[in-house]
Amino acid sequence: MGRNRLLFLCGFAVTIMMICPASSSSDWNILNQFRKRSGGAVSAGRSLKNYCESWRFNVELNNVRGFEVVPQECIDYIAKYMTSTQYKSDCQRAVEECQLYLTSCCALKGDGKDAWIFDVDDTLISTLPYFKKHGFGGNKLNLTSLEGWMEKSKAPALEHTLRLFHEIKKKGFKVFLISTRREPLRDATVDNLIKEGYHGWSGLVLRDLEDENKHVKNYKAEARKRLVNEGYRIWGIVGDQWSSFDGTPGAKRTFKLPNSLYYIS
Repeated sequence: MGRNRLLFLCGFAVTIMMICPASSSSDWNILNQFRKRSGGAVSAGRSLKNYCESWRFNVELNNVRGFEVVPQECIDYIAKYMTSTQYKSDCQRAVEECQLYLTSCCALKGDGKDAWIFDVDDTLISTLPYFKKHGFGGNKLNLTSLEGWMEKSKAPALEHTLRLFHEIKKKGFKVFLISTRREPLRDATVDNLIKEGYHGWSGLVLRDLEDENKHVKNYKAEARKRLVNEGYRIWGIVGDQWSSFDGTPGAKRTFKLPNSLYYIS
């Protein structure tokens, strides 16, 4: 019986090798896999669209983490999405959910300690003009180049968030901005925000030298902790990165704006 079992296993292994010939890992490519499965470029194109949409969707769900660049085969797809009416509609829907929350969420005490937090980049103002000229996330981020662009104070406002910012401020919240930008960019950041219609925030937190080696989620959690220690109640956070919401203390609600161009942890 043992000999028969051995012969069976050997035969099974040979069959598998015939069905699934060995291939070098260097030959693997998502496009090749789609072509093998579909038998044609047109079907492969449809499958690629599904793959890229799934990748983007899972970035937003925080299932895809820590990516340094957008997959090369998805750059065109991400470029189309980030410049589309769908992206604007997705941002608007997130803002509308926030506005709905504001209608019933918060019994403000009127003591000046009810707080709301916003990210800056790709929440209040957009870095999309920069990424249009630098591969829509397909190139590894050059921080020196990006900060040089930020120094020019030309980032446009996200129009839906601009309205939300003023609506929240009008309701009596103290608005705090917590950004991953570095302290030397403070003047340029303030100029940019004011030029785009933002004003009246209660604090703008930027990274000092001591913060630069921290994970962003830890840096932002520490900034929130300082606010809580000062007696503030954090009702909400609006941001485009999951690292803006991680850690404690948190907010009663968080609202995530879409961003598939880069990942900050």
